[in-house]
Amino acid sequence: MLFLYNLAVLVASFVLKLVANFSPKLKLFVDGRKNVFSQLQQEISEQDKVIWVHTASLGEFEQGLPIIEKLKIAYPNYKILVTFFSPSGYEVKKNTSVADLVLYLPLDTKKNARKFIELARPKLAIFVKYEIWPNYLQELKQQQVPTLLISAIFLKRQVFFKGYGDFMRKSLHTFSHIFVQDKNSQDLLNSIDINKSTVAGDTRLDRVSEILERDNSLDFMATFKKGDLCMVAGSTWPEDEAILLDAINKADEQIKYVIAPHNIKEAHIQKLKGAITKKTVLFSELDKTEFADAEVLIIDTVGLLTKIYSYADIAYVGGGFATGLHNTLEPAVFGIPVIIGPEFKGFKEAEDLVQLKGVLPVSDKVELQKTLDGLVQNPGFRKETGTRNANYITQNKGASVKILHHIKTLL
Repeated sequence: MLFLYNLAVLVASFVLKLVANFSPKLKLFVDGRKNVFSQLQQEISEQDKVIWVHTASLGEFEQGLPIIEKLKIAYPNYKILVTFFSPSGYEVKKNTSVADLVLYLPLDTKKNARKFIELARPKLAIFVKYEIWPNYLQELKQQQVPTLLISAIFLKRQVFFKGYGDFMRKSLHTFSHIFVQDKNSQDLLNSIDINKSTVAGDTRLDRVSEILERDNSLDFMATFKKGDLCMVAGSTWPEDEAILLDAINKADEQIKYVIAPHNIKEAHIQKLKGAITKKTVLFSELDKTEFADAEVLIIDTVGLLTKIYSYADIAYVGGGFATGLHNTLEPAVFGIPVIIGPEFKGFKEAEDLVQLKGVLPVSDKVELQKTLDGLVQNPGFRKETGTRNANYITQNKGASVKILHHIKTLL
């Protein structure tokens, strides 16, 4: 199976180079890897001590960030190398100040793995959640580099637990220690004779907890909300917006609405604005118009959503009708109820919060209207629902402290 895996990686490398000529995203994926080895040679010397953190994309980077930040404080003499697999992570975080060097990870061939690790010379390697690359892991083991997997979550249906998954099981065995999110994941590891694991929880809970300690104030939000009840719909897709707009247009109560779409291209923003019958303003227009009496604010930029959630009394998180649920923890940390679409299986935090009845799934516009009416008309119910979310995060944070304690035994 390992032979077939290596063959598949080589074929994929060839195909990606061809297809990249027709896809801007794949072109970033391919071109971004061309200078990785020369960058390593320029930026890392033989005298440097390096901690390498690998993440797939932006979501996994956010999971790893509490660890990276603590490592920067605990080990100021080490360089932090962060790698990404996906352009959507690298392009957003390539200039982040928390790392000394940010690169794409070359494809998982034996040759690439050997050269990358020879040049990076990590004293410790940390992989986040699902990043299992057999050749890199085998090379790290041969070089006797302590290697951790953090915030991992395992399910019975994964290849590691199938009869044909032997080569991937061997990759899991190369980790020095695995930090999992729940007991079920640890039990699954034990079933394949992996006993070096700790149930630590999800480091994202530490990440969102830190949000409460920041200054989340936004003058335009204070002016827009003006003491009214406010619903914030974040990271919405057209499927989400189809049911949201119906509820917004029919609403009689004095409620302010903020929509932060996933797609902020002008054509989509204008179509969205045109479908709303209430007075609507765009974030990009705020300095040109009087907006205090507007009922709907569309955020046609990025980077503000987390702070905007701090002004919400009710949140809606998009993706549950479309490509995959977005981050429910960011609004949940503010102790407000969160509404989502019906597709949330596989997102542990969403599953947990749905069970606790802090996150409320809806399957259509009728259910959304009923849920909104209940939250708007019953302040006690709204507060109780939001409190469940805040309590969940408070009670389950602390994963990064456990992981850092283990790291101190390795460095």
